[in-house]
Amino acid sequence: MSQMKEYYEKEIVPALIDTFKYSNTMQVPKLEKIVLNIGMGEAIQNIKVLDSAVEELTAVAGQRPVITRAKKSIAAFKLRTGMPIGCMVTLRKQRMYDFLNKLVNIALPRVRDFRGVSGNAMDGRGNYSLGIKEQIIFPEIDYDKIDKIKGMNITIVTTAKTDEEGKELLKKLGMPFKN
Repeated sequence: MSQMKEYYEKEIVPALIDTFKYSNTMQVPKLEKIVLNIGMGEAIQNIKVLDSAVEELTAVAGQRPVITRAKKSIAAFKLRTGMPIGCMVTLRKQRMYDFLNKLVNIALPRVRDFRGVSGNAMDGRGNYSLGIKEQIIFPEIDYDKIDKIKGMNITIVTTAKTDEEGKELLKKLGMPFKN
């Protein structure tokens, strides 16, 4: 069992019960999954860009991503239904806690001029999304081997009912909010 999961069960659950006055431990919000997504618009012209994105996402997540395809055609972007335009991976259980630990303690502090992540990116149902501009903040990515700086979206899905509960859970897990 990961340190972060143990910490969640021993420290965070009692603290959240205390803060929000839950009557049952099953009401305490917990992490459900973390979804990592890289959208590659230029994969339309050059399909090889997608291969490097898949390799990098595999290295970061520790699990092979699936290739996402266009849902509908957009003539202005020369896009047809079914064309590969990105990749995503869904992390659950052990891998999810390991990734969150790595994101909070290693990757985010490596961002240039980092002052914390925005606290306004909650979706109204207790889930949190953040975008990363450079994939090189992750320790698994070899700076010399990358052909292009790619960003990624990270969505953290919790069982919280409100933004307030979700934000408090993430704050206790170590997410560095700035406001």
